[in-house]
Amino acid sequence: MAASASRELLAPREDVWRFLAEPYHLPDWWPGITGVEPDRRGFAPGARWKVQATKRNVFTGSRSVETMLLVREIDLYERWSFHVLEPKLDAEIRLRATAEDRTLVSVGVSRGNAELAVKQLYDLVQTAARL
Repeated sequence: MAASASRELLAPREDVWRFLAEPYHLPDWWPGITGVEPDRRGFAPGARWKVQATKRNVFTGSRSVETMLLVREIDLYERWSFHVLEPKLDAEIRLRATAEDRTLVSVGVSRGNAELAVKQLYDLVQTAARL
C-alpha cells in the first residue's frame, strides 16, 4: 500500500466491526465516497456495490462519478479489503483489540488519504467515550 495510518479508537472491536460492516456507513467516513448502493450480498466477499465518488483532476476540477466497489476479503472482526474501479483504489482496514474497550484501526490505501479515513472513523466510533 502506498499510504497507511493507524489510530486507537475508544470502542470495543465488535462495535467498530459492526459499524464497518454496514455498507451505508462508508460515505460517512471514507474520503471521496458520497453514496453506496450495496448488492444483495451486502457486506460479503465478492459483493459489488454501486458507489458515488468524487473524482478530482488538476485540470478539470472535481466531479461526481458512479463507479463500482468490489469487496475482496473479509476476516471477521479483523480485516476488510476492497477495490474501487474509478478512481482506482485498493484499500485494507485492519482491527486489533488493544483493551476490552479499545481498538487499533489501521487503514492502508494504494492512493488517497489514509489519515483522513482514520480520523473520520475515529470521530464517528467512540462508544467507550460516551457516558
